[in-house]
Amino acid sequence: MMNIKMFIPRESTALSLGAHDVARAVSDYSTQHKTELNLIRNGSRGMFWLEPMVEVETSKGRFAYGPVDVSDVPSIMEDITTNLLSKHTQEHRLALGLTEELAYLKKQTRLTFARAGITDPLSLNDYLALDGFSGLHKALAATSQEIVSTVVDSGLRGRGGAAFPTGIKWQTVHDAPSDKKYIVCNADEGDSGTFADRLVMECDPFMLIEGMIIAGLAVGADEGYIYLRSEYPVADEILQEAIVIATKEGYLGNDICGSGRTFNLEVRLGAEAYICGEETSLLESMEGKRGVVRFKPPLPAIEGFFGKPTVVNNVLSLSAIPYILSQGGQAYQQYGANRSRGTLPFQLAGNVKQGGLIELPFGSTLQSLLDDFSGGTQSARPIRAIQVGGPLGAYLPTSKFDIPLDYEEFTNASAVLGHGGIVIFDDTVDMLEQARFSMEFCVDESCGKCTPCRIGSTRGVEVIDRIKYDDSRAENMILLSDLCETMINGSLCAMGSMTPIPVISAYKDFPEDFHLPSNNAVLEETNHG
Repeated sequence: MMNIKMFIPRESTALSLGAHDVARAVSDYSTQHKTELNLIRNGSRGMFWLEPMVEVETSKGRFAYGPVDVSDVPSIMEDITTNLLSKHTQEHRLALGLTEELAYLKKQTRLTFARAGITDPLSLNDYLALDGFSGLHKALAATSQEIVSTVVDSGLRGRGGAAFPTGIKWQTVHDAPSDKKYIVCNADEGDSGTFADRLVMECDPFMLIEGMIIAGLAVGADEGYIYLRSEYPVADEILQEAIVIATKEGYLGNDICGSGRTFNLEVRLGAEAYICGEETSLLESMEGKRGVVRFKPPLPAIEGFFGKPTVVNNVLSLSAIPYILSQGGQAYQQYGANRSRGTLPFQLAGNVKQGGLIELPFGSTLQSLLDDFSGGTQSARPIRAIQVGGPLGAYLPTSKFDIPLDYEEFTNASAVLGHGGIVIFDDTVDMLEQARFSMEFCVDESCGKCTPCRIGSTRGVEVIDRIKYDDSRAENMILLSDLCETMINGSLCAMGSMTPIPVISAYKDFPEDFHLPSNNAVLEETNHG
């Protein structure tokens, strides 16, 4: 009897495209044809246009087919048995060849996502076989200050968008005197076009757990929480099961790996509020209150969860920690450009042919990323604009696609790298409507605590509507500019102060959509550099 080992993802994108049905069809076929099947439900490789992507283990490595529909299963199984495993030429129309040889993967530098799609996310043996928990063991043998210093040396900066140095934040919590400290993982991933946090949690949950345990050892915290958006039910299910496994196997609890050290971990679900991605709103929500922004100072590192020193880090930030502890701060620091060190998982979405996850060192350009990975637009029309960094990021015209992808270069260009989300628009996009959407997004998602954000965004929608319908256009352009300046300088948090960024970029870089010539005096007056 022929023995076949196959891999079919259990990640959300693959599931939404029918991965469960494909898995059932493969199992049914194997039963009917008396084939011995070892079916692994792995994570996704992050090549979404190929999902559900089915892989088969061979002596040369894994071979891939995709995107697979239930109706393709009989012919694929026949190709596997008659050609692939018999070392004949793979002939199926969905055959992709060796997975590791696919250009989309070969061109990447995967540090954080090195295991994604390779392992069963809930197999502890798989995780341990690929360097899992080696960072934790090194942390257990080090002092808390040595752990913090290693993270400082790595140059890691917060991957949630603010890019604050992670090691400095940890040092602040480490030095804060308190009888209780906390580690909070911000998993309220809400930026449009982003999914890297979700992929970590669904494809490699033990990596996040390991990163949080190490953070606890570094600052003296024995309790951690993952604040997860409720729109991620698959991630919730996998995380909950991974925490049970890690606790049962002694990686969580009151005696971590027999060290006598304690770290307990829970998942807390959010309630679909974008503002709770802001760290103080998140803490308010975790404490059972309405998610509104707190005044700063004090910083959460000094007075955070229930008034105690708290590390609040994004999923990607904490997930970079196991590699840094395992390989050393310098090994991570060698990647990147300027003060942007390491790698960033970029997320390609919007009107794009080959959407997915691309992990690269900082420093490559947007244009090279498009050339190497996007495959062009799904509509086959030219790209006109790209929004990088979520709904609060600038809309970039083609003339700015050569900006290096690092925090400093994007800041210099009045743009935002943020969480690495890249949303593509073709030449049919109306940038005035996109500017209106940015203000309208703020109307819907503002917590309402400060006036510039709460009222400014509402007035912004009204002003843009008057510009749209040519109601005193020149005067309203100046009013829009003044309104943006007020929101930038007067808002309490990034929600209000960054909403004008995409609006300004829209009328500065796409003036024709506002019916303004590029040399118009009104536009010149509204340019804020």
